[in-house]
Amino acid sequence: MDLGNFSVSLAVKDLAASLAFYEKLGFAQVAGNAEHNYLILQNATSTIGIFQGMFPDNILTFNPGWTRSCETIEGFQDVRDLQRAFEAAGVEIHTRADESTTGPASLVVIDPDGNSILIDQHV
Repeated sequence: MDLGNFSVSLAVKDLAASLAFYEKLGFAQVAGNAEHNYLILQNATSTIGIFQGMFPDNILTFNPGWTRSCETIEGFQDVRDLQRAFEAAGVEIHTRADESTTGPASLVVIDPDGNSILIDQHV
């Protein structure tokens, strides 16, 4: 099963303060929009998103169909296929992708410790 590109999405209180902190750790902004309260940061092989006021907790995020540079991958496993595979394996879907659609969609599962895992397909 290929979940796609991985990042950690952090719920932050102050976007500017968080950006300044992560820049000191060697991260640089590669995407996002401060006016929309989110930035995507990278350092070597690590990607984090910082999000102010968009969700209450940190989230593990996977992006099917995308490379680390947000380029589309041909022949990726669609989020709806992943949803069906998760269900077949007995994983409860917290927020479902609409199976009547194609293209961008997302789903959320919760691990046994209450951590949210977002499968967020943009293509």
